[in-house]
Amino acid sequence: MDARFNMFENETAMKFAKRFANAGQVIQRSSLPTSTQELVSLRASQINGCGWCIDMHTKEAVAAGESAVRLNLVAAWRESTVFTEAEQAALALAEEGTRLADAHQGVSDETWAQVRKHYDDDQIAALVALVALINAANRLAVIVHQRGGSYQPGMFAAALD
Repeated sequence: MDARFNMFENETAMKFAKRFANAGQVIQRSSLPTSTQELVSLRASQINGCGWCIDMHTKEAVAAGESAVRLNLVAAWRESTVFTEAEQAALALAEEGTRLADAHQGVSDETWAQVRKHYDDDQIAALVALVALINAANRLAVIVHQRGGSYQPGMFAAALD
């Protein structure tokens, strides 16, 4: 399957991508740990079947020092011992915030309570924005069939300069 449309070669798409990336920089510069940001982005991308974003966030996580063991276990985080309680809360929020159509309540009160327990207000704001942003990114890439495999760490940021 080839990409249907190259978002990096279209003027309108690039204008949007730059603004999208600027929104992402707010999250990246927040106090939400980088490892949590990458794990959340990876998990939402797995759920949404976005090869491009899985490729990107796996490689960015490795470049930031994340271990292969943890990355390999993200899809089965509930059955793993390698994630902190705070990371588990973030991953639960990512799943429930991504699978909105699967549950009438959206994010459960239990998950929200765990997020509140482990993160301050600024980190929660970044986490909620991240879940929304990665879901939007997944949809963009899936719609145009942007395939994974060719991403190099820092490539997205470099394309937007």
